[in-house]
Amino acid sequence: MNEQLHVHSAECRHNSDTHRGERPNTCDVCNKAFRDKSHFITHQRIHSGERPFVCDVCNKAFNVKSHLITHQRIHSGERPFVCDICNKAFSVKSNLITHQRIHSGEHPFMCDICNKAFHDKSHLITHQRIHSGERPFVCDICNKAFSVKSCLIRHQRIHSGERPFVCDICNKAFSVNCNLVRHQRIHSGERPFVCDICNKAFNLRSCLIRHKLIHIGERPYTCDVCNKAFRDKSHFIKHQRIHNGESPFVCDICNKAFSVKSHLITHQRIHSGERPFVCDICNKAFSVKSNLITHQRIHSGEHPFVCDICNKAFRDKSHFIKHQRIHSGERPFVCDM
Repeated sequence: MNEQLHVHSAECRHNSDTHRGERPNTCDVCNKAFRDKSHFITHQRIHSGERPFVCDVCNKAFNVKSHLITHQRIHSGERPFVCDICNKAFSVKSNLITHQRIHSGEHPFMCDICNKAFHDKSHLITHQRIHSGERPFVCDICNKAFSVKSCLIRHQRIHSGERPFVCDICNKAFSVNCNLVRHQRIHSGERPFVCDICNKAFNLRSCLIRHKLIHIGERPYTCDVCNKAFRDKSHFIKHQRIHNGESPFVCDICNKAFSVKSHLITHQRIHSGERPFVCDICNKAFSVKSNLITHQRIHSGEHPFVCDICNKAFRDKSHFIKHQRIHSGERPFVCDM
């Protein structure tokens, strides 16, 4: 009997030693154990903060070599993982897997509070912060907090002035990639947002949304001074500045003030010399888009402004208005001295 107990005890010790031998590398900080020494070494960098793998383009450092390889695809443009349905390509395999759920309709990650489902786990985590109110990403300059890390990164560019997204046609730079994408439609003429009622196309989704209010006739914003009604809240706010005289947009070079931000942007091109609107026929450049549109009528021969009295046609609205004064006898600039 004693001999049997001795054999059983020896077997237990052997099994225990074998089990320990499967994960011989144990972290002395958090006691996590690893079978593979390379994984153990990589794990230790979490505690030490060591980042031995450095990008030779931008000097960003990583604690795992595979993360460096993935990062370098930002600079090289390499996208080796291709969707076999729509041929969209990705630099990271996990992004391809997430993308393929668009085609399959799979939404495996579900919120346990409202049952909303997501095809990407990170989207679920971000969504859950709506319920918890958590804002874990805090700006170290102004302490403004965000629920999404990408929002913090964009916000920090306000302080740093960084504009990493550059137009390859006119070199205009942007702090947010989506603003670059929208800007590039100026050059390409792309208008991807189409009204399903009249087929009018727009380069911005917000413009399409505003346009659709024309069809339903809704004007929800009414001025309490003159009762003029507006479909678009931003137009309503701009209009109110007519009454209150507010000009909140000030040029930092000459201090000229404007009631509309777009007018300030156009004005600043006087100082910068920027002419972002380029004719695709003769390459003549303009600081204002409307001037480009008028200029292009030289090439097209279009004269859209027609006098209803003598049928004379004009390509420029201002010339058309001046012409009409011939018939009306109006003399708009009369000195009373």
